[in-house]
Amino acid sequence: MLVIGLILSMFGIGLFCWLIFTLAVYALPFFVGLTAGMAAFHGGAGVLGALLVGVIAGALTLGAGQIAFAVVRPLPLRAAIAAAFAIPAAIAGYHAVLGLSQIGVPALICREVFAWIGAIFIGGTAWARMTVFAEPLPLRPSGASQNEHQPVLTAATREG
Repeated sequence: MLVIGLILSMFGIGLFCWLIFTLAVYALPFFVGLTAGMAAFHGGAGVLGALLVGVIAGALTLGAGQIAFAVVRPLPLRAAIAAAFAIPAAIAGYHAVLGLSQIGVPALICREVFAWIGAIFIGGTAWARMTVFAEPLPLRPSGASQNEHQPVLTAATREG
């Protein structure tokens, strides 16, 4: 029975880690939605109204971030948008890994090291998912597609 408990605990921790990495890119929209929902609730919108405001604010944040990342061409601006999504994910990852490491790591310094390593990995994952999630537009400014094939010059075309 003890072995089954240990195995299920490992699967549970693994599932939780997978969930953190999968949902890392949604940390900023979640924080924005939560803040907007709490503001609406304290403004008198009620529970359902606050929930609706929070969901809409989070969805708009995610959509605006993806569209902005796809449309913006300058690399520093794209990096700033990706960082806006990666930094809250890194903060959430730090706290999640710190909480998980308190289960089995007795030394405070080791927990902090694990938490910082987790923050770096989870922030990097959010950065990578943001860059993959919204690819740049495939059109050049002239309207021609970047994927159009150029004619290949062969020896026969050069001689004639």
